[in-house]
Amino acid sequence: MANVKCSIPKGTRDFLPVEMARRNYIFDTIRSVFKAFAFEPIETPSLENLSTLMGKYGEEGDKLLFKVLNSGNFMEGVDFGQDYHKVAPQICERGLRYDLTVPFARFVVQHREQVQLPFRRYQLQPVWRADRPQKGRYREFYQCDADMIGSDSMLNELELVQMIDEVFRRLNINVVVKINNRKILAGIAELIGAPDKLVDITVAIDKLDKIGLDNVRAELRERGLGEEQIEALNPVFDLQGDARQKLARLRELFAGIEVGLKGVEETSELFDLIGLFSLGCEVELDLTLARGLNYYTGAIFEVKAKNVSIGSICGGGRYDNLTGIFGMPGVSGVGISFGADRIYDVLTELELFPADLGQSARVMFVNFGPEELKHCIRCAYRLREAGIATLVYPDAAKMKKQMDYANRKGFPFVAFVGESEMKDGTVTLKNMVDGTQETLTVDQMIERLR
Repeated sequence: MANVKCSIPKGTRDFLPVEMARRNYIFDTIRSVFKAFAFEPIETPSLENLSTLMGKYGEEGDKLLFKVLNSGNFMEGVDFGQDYHKVAPQICERGLRYDLTVPFARFVVQHREQVQLPFRRYQLQPVWRADRPQKGRYREFYQCDADMIGSDSMLNELELVQMIDEVFRRLNINVVVKINNRKILAGIAELIGAPDKLVDITVAIDKLDKIGLDNVRAELRERGLGEEQIEALNPVFDLQGDARQKLARLRELFAGIEVGLKGVEETSELFDLIGLFSLGCEVELDLTLARGLNYYTGAIFEVKAKNVSIGSICGGGRYDNLTGIFGMPGVSGVGISFGADRIYDVLTELELFPADLGQSARVMFVNFGPEELKHCIRCAYRLREAGIATLVYPDAAKMKKQMDYANRKGFPFVAFVGESEMKDGTVTLKNMVDGTQETLTVDQMIERLR
């Protein structure tokens, strides 16, 4: 058999034990905040029917869906001379999920008899996008989502901001939370006389941070906007002041534009609620924030880490009728998604991971031989019962080999059981940091290691 090159697909990664310990630190932190706000866990399949996924993310999102070929003779009877968009549904009925929000909407409709509205769910699972891999952008990555569905209250948006603040406070990441409203963007589209170009406008200005204002204008021209319409956007791009000042100016600009005024009203209410609390993170109104996904209808959020050159590490927004696509109209939802992989990159760059995350064991017993091993096994059993991660070296190897192993693994303590310790019912415990040793009973050892 020919040798096979050891590799994985571009945009995916293997994770070593220390990396998994760090990832679990992120997951556990986020999960604990979700639970503190009374969210409940669910899971959905990696595969969804393409009919569930297609058309929910806009034209660009549809292109990034990983489509899975049907099993069996999927080519039989298919005219491959047709346009790709007609061929694809015939040979691919399923796809890997692009995000967790659309599957969640499908979940709510499918389990409507078992779900009590308003429903608060959290979900920590991988998603896939056929994107070009680059720094901070992967084809397979984890999202950590929290959504409330079945309530229009602005309290939900406030709690999302509070959860963002709490998660990044615990992770010690300094962030800015950017907020906008899709109704404000719809008002801007009406203001410049291009209400039918809302999607084109939002897709283009959502790239402002990445490609700059001149390139955004060029893209708007390509998408069919005239020079006067593009110039009419300048008062929006040029708005100065804090959130209240910008919203006051928008009220003037939106005179007679109902959808824009509604967006201003919702955003003002949200900032008034946020003002009741002393948050650790910075919160700002960013009128260029668009969030490219088509299903957002109200408030939208994006979170960026300060002092790190990377894209958003958290985002989300309000979607008013996503369940309506699946036959359950009139149900509003709002949620956020933490990008665990980008958060990992930020914590790595800023060296913010706790130093002891890579420790799989707090103590390792050195193996001197069969009789000593029996005593070590009994001691290890007691320590594990007490919640102390313990390893017994499996082979009676040379002392140097065992100690080198403990050093490489970063175990803070090593335990020795020889003839005298077996006779006295004790253990000699060595601190691998300062080199000190003490002889203890197992009970004393448990207290010491705690």
